[in-house]
Amino acid sequence: MRNDAPFQFFSVEVLRTERVTPAMARITLGGEDVARMATAGRDQRVKLFFPHPGQDAPVMPDSDRSDWYDAYRELDPAVRGIMRTFTARELRRDPDELVIDFALHGPSAPHGPSAPHGPSAPHSPSAPHGPDEGGGGPGNDRGGTALAGAPPGGEDAAPVPTAAAHAASGPASRWARSARPGDRISVLAPVYEENAGYDFRPPDGTDWILLAADACALPAVAGILETLPPGVPARVWVEVPDRADRQDLPTKADAEITWLTPHAHPSPATAAAISAAVLPDGTPYAWVAGESATVKAVRRHLVRDRGFDRGRVKFSGYWRRGASEDNLTAVGDDA
Repeated sequence: MRNDAPFQFFSVEVLRTERVTPAMARITLGGEDVARMATAGRDQRVKLFFPHPGQDAPVMPDSDRSDWYDAYRELDPAVRGIMRTFTARELRRDPDELVIDFALHGPSAPHGPSAPHGPSAPHSPSAPHGPDEGGGGPGNDRGGTALAGAPPGGEDAAPVPTAAAHAASGPASRWARSARPGDRISVLAPVYEENAGYDFRPPDGTDWILLAADACALPAVAGILETLPPGVPARVWVEVPDRADRQDLPTKADAEITWLTPHAHPSPATAAAISAAVLPDGTPYAWVAGESATVKAVRRHLVRDRGFDRGRVKFSGYWRRGASEDNLTAVGDDA
């Protein structure tokens, strides 16, 4: 990979772990090169590569090759690092640390990913996807986490999965549950603050913000809220597994945050809640991320029923029920 490539590989290790809520683990990563990482904040994506059982670090492609994705695909799926896409929750300085929040799914498991899943792709909690992020690959990016291919394909691109969002007991969740200080993984991350790996980009003339997400997109929502200007109106809906999974979401914006839970709100909770809401006047910008069917239902309501301009609705299918990023990458599909 070129030294001037906008996305580059980093070897990192676990520094600390924390359970933020029953369904969310926060893992702080460090390494001597983390100082070279950059982030745009907001919904910045990075790719994480996990080791298989019996490996103490993920097997990675040749870092000298510019076509990193092709090099990755050439490796044996049973051996190469397990790739997933996450949102960079925070990139800290002094000391240099990368913070990733993991949405947890399924029961606890022994140390390390226990299923030999193959590649996955960007967008988690979570990332880069291709030529503009350090290499080539499928360009199935629909406004969010891409499938390890190319950078976001515009407002009407197809949704794609974010690793943390996938089915119960996936390799990333299992790794996060058992991660300990010193455990090693690899990261594909930007080295420039302005990069192709984030999607929250309100156009000029935006009067207010609408955010809608599930637990897998909650780290991105948190990052977006932290960057909103003081006083800007924001209406936010977040669906989480349980009331105990609510988090403090600091912001200087004039934000109204509505938490939805399956027990109290029948499916599709998010679309129904937004359809029943009174929204602010003025020109909106909407950012919608989470399970693909829910994302589509919300986008359909905003465009068809509320009259939102399509170009002002950024939607990202972070995951699809019954499919992992491995499945989607293998068939060249998206969420």
